[in-house]
Amino acid sequence: MSLLVVGLSHRTAPIPLLEKAALPAERVAKLIGDAVGTEHVTEAIAVATCNRLEIYADVTRFHGALADLSDLVSLHSGIPVEELTEHLYVHYDNRAVQHLFNVACGLDSMVVGEPQILGQLRSALAAGQAEGTAGRVVNDLTQTALRVGKRAHSETGLDRAGQSLVTAALDLAVPLLEGARPAKAVVVGAGSMSSLAATTLSRLFPDLDLTVVNRTPDRAGRLAETVGARALGLDRLTESLAGADLVISCTGAVDTVISPADFGPAGDAAATPGGTRPRVVVDLALPRDVAPEVGALPGVTLIDLERIADAERDGAARVEAGSVEAVRRIVAEEVVAYAAAQRAATVGPTVTALRGMAADVVEAELARFDGRLPELDAKARAEVANTVRRVVDKLLHEPTVRVKQLASDPGGTSYAVALRELFNLDPAAPAAVSRAEPVLADEAAEPGDADPAREEGTV
Repeated sequence: MSLLVVGLSHRTAPIPLLEKAALPAERVAKLIGDAVGTEHVTEAIAVATCNRLEIYADVTRFHGALADLSDLVSLHSGIPVEELTEHLYVHYDNRAVQHLFNVACGLDSMVVGEPQILGQLRSALAAGQAEGTAGRVVNDLTQTALRVGKRAHSETGLDRAGQSLVTAALDLAVPLLEGARPAKAVVVGAGSMSSLAATTLSRLFPDLDLTVVNRTPDRAGRLAETVGARALGLDRLTESLAGADLVISCTGAVDTVISPADFGPAGDAAATPGGTRPRVVVDLALPRDVAPEVGALPGVTLIDLERIADAERDGAARVEAGSVEAVRRIVAEEVVAYAAAQRAATVGPTVTALRGMAADVVEAELARFDGRLPELDAKARAEVANTVRRVVDKLLHEPTVRVKQLASDPGGTSYAVALRELFNLDPAAPAAVSRAEPVLADEAAEPGDADPAREEGTV
């Protein structure tokens, strides 16, 4: 089996194309289900966020699987294959592992070093497990990537260099406001990214007049209560925007949520006797929440993902000069370790099967021994049994330890084959040993891990 990554992100595709490729959770589930239904894909998960759509798959054939996965992304996104192909990236085997580790560390994010990707990866794995598409290979790979991402953040200064999409947006938005601070702000949505926005605003501006708006008032109320804000239903959006100088929207809606009409007649919601107060509307959603015409309203500046991406590219040198190189060294080290562990793992089931066969031989011989010397007392019988088992364990210990070490080197997979041939092992025995239940994504979760930034049905 081999690992294959097929995807597109803000690094390879324009925002309008990513907007077309943005899939809700139920479509992502259908996508990975269809993927493992193809001839050459045995396992798959999909990472679908506001700036990427990637499929990680265990495949039996490279070209066949690549064609199938490309066709499926086209089918589910509605983007013609011809248009999609020029923006897709493809990674295979070790390069696929390296790419996922980079993603987990935040090196491939729009905002370099952002930690939310760990929650997004965990959710992708949980979705694959729920759909039955994430088997041992993809599960082990993703669990390792989660550990590598945590290691990168804990061992380097990446957290200090990086920031969230929300803080990156606020870095652009706040200087444009009167007095370089918001007086009244509105957060539209109540999912993880909206929660992060509301929490960040309440922390940075304790006296801020903050309102949370959501299609489901109960969800708005729960979020508002945690940050000391008021909560309104989406039917009162126009009311909430009156006088607001900062609006942040991130929902899972497929259609526009905020239009010019929501700002009242002539868009004068933030007008003052001395003129029009500057207002900033931040759209963190994909598909977009805010109609582009909102940016043409008097005094309004519209900041969307495209503008944030441009700003982050301009500021990339600042981050590169910090901890990114240290993280890249960690990734390179972990890729080598993962490859060695995978090679060693190929011999593990064979060693286990060999030990099982030896145990069967021992038990058969002990039974024969009991039959030939029935008069032997229980104490002597137990001592003989323990002695025979110790002899077999000692004979197998050094060879099995050594073969695992040898198997971790490049080309070491041949040692498993050699063991099976030398001891005439039933090929079904190692295969049976290798089939085991993977660790569930929820079992690897830790308190404080970021939730997925992608909103699903939060408005």
